[in-house]
Amino acid sequence: MALLEKIRVKFGIVISVIIALALLSFIIDPGTLESALNSMSSKYDVGKIAGKRISYNEFQSEVDKYTTINELMTGSSAQTEQMQQQIRDAAWQELVDKYMFIDNAMAAGIHVGEAELVDLVSGESLSPVMAQNPVFFDESGNFSLDMLNAFIANVNQDQTGQLRLYWNYLQNSINTQQYYQKYSALFNAGNYENALQLADDLDFNNTTADVDYCYVSYPLGTDSTIVVSDSEIKDYYNSHKKFFKQTANREIEYVVFEVVPSEADVLATSDEMDAAYEEFQTTDNMRAFLLRNSEESLSEYWYKNGDLSTLNGELNEYIFNRKEDVTPVIKSGNTFLAARVMDSKMLPDSVFVKHILLQGDDAAHVADSLVGVISRGGNFSNLAAAYSADQSSAADGELGSIGWMTQTYMIPGFESVIEARVGRPFVLETQYGTHVVLVTERTEPVLKKQVAILEKTALASRDTFNEYYAQANTFATLAGGSYEGYLRAVDSTKVYSHPVTITEATSNYGAIDNAKEVTRWAFDAKEGKASEIITVNNNYFFIATVTKINKEGYASVEDAASLIEQRLYALKIQDKVLSDVKSKISGISSIEDAAKVLGVEVDRSEAVSLGSTTVDPALLGAVSAAPEGTLFGPVPGTMGVYVVNVSNRETGSFYTETDARNLAAQKSQYMSQLILSVMSEYDDVVDNRARFF
Repeated sequence: MALLEKIRVKFGIVISVIIALALLSFIIDPGTLESALNSMSSKYDVGKIAGKRISYNEFQSEVDKYTTINELMTGSSAQTEQMQQQIRDAAWQELVDKYMFIDNAMAAGIHVGEAELVDLVSGESLSPVMAQNPVFFDESGNFSLDMLNAFIANVNQDQTGQLRLYWNYLQNSINTQQYYQKYSALFNAGNYENALQLADDLDFNNTTADVDYCYVSYPLGTDSTIVVSDSEIKDYYNSHKKFFKQTANREIEYVVFEVVPSEADVLATSDEMDAAYEEFQTTDNMRAFLLRNSEESLSEYWYKNGDLSTLNGELNEYIFNRKEDVTPVIKSGNTFLAARVMDSKMLPDSVFVKHILLQGDDAAHVADSLVGVISRGGNFSNLAAAYSADQSSAADGELGSIGWMTQTYMIPGFESVIEARVGRPFVLETQYGTHVVLVTERTEPVLKKQVAILEKTALASRDTFNEYYAQANTFATLAGGSYEGYLRAVDSTKVYSHPVTITEATSNYGAIDNAKEVTRWAFDAKEGKASEIITVNNNYFFIATVTKINKEGYASVEDAASLIEQRLYALKIQDKVLSDVKSKISGISSIEDAAKVLGVEVDRSEAVSLGSTTVDPALLGAVSAAPEGTLFGPVPGTMGVYVVNVSNRETGSFYTETDARNLAAQKSQYMSQLILSVMSEYDDVVDNRARFF
């Protein structure tokens, strides 16, 4: 159990360690995934990876595994929906790696051998999974083979199976990471820039030019002389169909009635706060008082100046800067706060702790004896070796050392060590047993205060809740289950209707989280239907209507027509301006004369690098192609047309071969991040998790 403690202390609440290694952070674009199972798939399948159906049970088994690992490392369960989603993402990623990525890597000739894994775990080629894992650090913060061996010994002795699960997780992570590294190396090797390419790159990026140019912007208004025909739209659609691929989605509209406390509710809470505040200032039993009257229980935490600001800046100001023992009642939104100083001390932020863990019926007697021995100069490490049930803690290289502890990452039951005197052993009890504790070092003490916080937040009363429900019910009744009725209800009630396009993964509607009930209804409903009241978080009443169902595949030409028309119109505007400019500058040789006939000013840019990333690429292309001292153009740009005159070119050496290599590496890295997305397109990956979670 002590080793489990250590894992939790070392990792704190950093869940990202268990769900994301750097090389496992490739994100599968939902746009590349099929959203529906084929006719052979079961409705209970969570998805499909490389043709393999992923059942709900298989996926949930992976989720359970990662949930256990999270609890092992943090000492707490994944309480929030965000944390649970992170765990589900980690579980899905492991299945993607298992059934798709590693198979593809092996098909490319990549293999990770047993001897290689041993070297990665404990050899010279130590994996970051091990080298950066605090569980295996010695007192100087370096990886220790002795610490690893001690861990493995505990794995074999652990009856809970948790350490075995964690050890298997580490080995699997190392194996998968190595496949990613090898595949990336193979991929990057294929992006080699040869000598000729390198020479051209250096020449291009080391060339600068002084350029004078005229710029004619495209008109912002509508040109009635430009018409885009239906046949042009259809031809464009057929030749660019791949750009109109879509996932299954629903176009919906919804209204929402948020239950918020009324003025009467807030006033009632204010009265309750005022009544409680009187007793709050004088009570001798603060713990019991807060249990009866506050949303916050009495905390044992010692606050220093600034800590309370995360809760409320005014509270911190009163307690530490104005040095008030009791703050006035502070209103923050619909929340009322007050604080009272219970105690003040000079305390360190962290302490270095050693312990001997004792278990069994005679633990208390043995603990008292050990305190006496240690007080008389007994060797703590030797005593820990002889008596402690925790044979893994050795933060400073000596058995029994837990290491530096803070209030934030304190083992439950160890809170008192922050106040302990250096060099004086004492006994405390935790859920793991009886501990003989010795603090050997501590940081410089600062003023800290224990603060009781009285907090009351105004909540909607039953009457208020019923009032908002009645409003929602009136709307739903007017809608009558149809889109037409929904529109009439909107017009009648003047409630704002939100038009949105959603996928099966949509869970947030504006600032409202965890509203998957709305999404599930929309994907089960027929087009033109309106919902009854959908209650979300017991605080929001939705009524939604499905205006359009868009299936997996390609958007129809009718649906894409508006966007295509805009694109074709822009191209025709471009051609018109280009033709007009070309006609006006015909026979003109100077940039100044071109500016006059075009009715614009001459702009000048000096030392423009052809490799610039901040200049319009169209202008750079013109500067690159234009003969020196000759009027060149017109050239169509992003927002207008250019006519240029390059007055001078120079070749430097500011862009080096190292710069070129670094840029090539960046491009390769970016491309490598698309590996899983590309694989997913060709390997039949379907992610239907949104249907279940």
